[in-house]
Amino acid sequence: AFFLSIEFQETGYLVYRIYKSAFGNLTGAPVPVVFNDFMIDTQKIQTNVQVNVGDWQSQLEANKQAYTLAFVQRNDFVGAFPVDMTAQAFVDKLNTNAGGVLSPAEVATLVGVLGATPGDAAKRSQVLRAVAEDSDLKTAEFNKAFVLMQYFGYLRRNPNDLPNTNFDGFNFWLEKLIDFNGDYIAAEMVKAFITSDEYIHRFGP
Repeated sequence: AFFLSIEFQETGYLVYRIYKSAFGNLTGAPVPVVFNDFMIDTQKIQTNVQVNVGDWQSQLEANKQAYTLAFVQRNDFVGAFPVDMTAQAFVDKLNTNAGGVLSPAEVATLVGVLGATPGDAAKRSQVLRAVAEDSDLKTAEFNKAFVLMQYFGYLRRNPNDLPNTNFDGFNFWLEKLIDFNGDYIAAEMVKAFITSDEYIHRFGP
């Protein structure tokens, strides 16, 4: 329920997709973001946002705009997307990192947004967000993000942090979730995490 909530889909899952669009997956990993970066960035978008309380939609939108504008000016992003990149190269690289989710028409539209000033930070942030919010990307990464959030949310660590040393556990649960057509209850995924020895010994009474 937390993962599927409007609040999380528009904050934490957006952060996941922004990292995916900006950098693709981490080297040697099936996921695009690590626990610490995810937590810090998600808190930025969640600041003062409580769904159905006050003008939360405006606050959320302002947070998204501020976050993506700051993101495209980060050193790691500028290093991967130098300001002298052409509009076409910029959009193509984002699309490649995201897994080729954009149609030719969508690519052309975003190239047009950048226009003759593709190094403009405001335009770059708009395009990055458009790719991250693409419906095909949301669908393609949904199960992976769901499994990753079990590690982030319940175990408070990366899937390959100790006591694990690789992504075997992550891949096991991802395949099981896929086998059950996304039915996490039937797959008993959440149950397995909160009844695991690690969870009980670290967070139980």
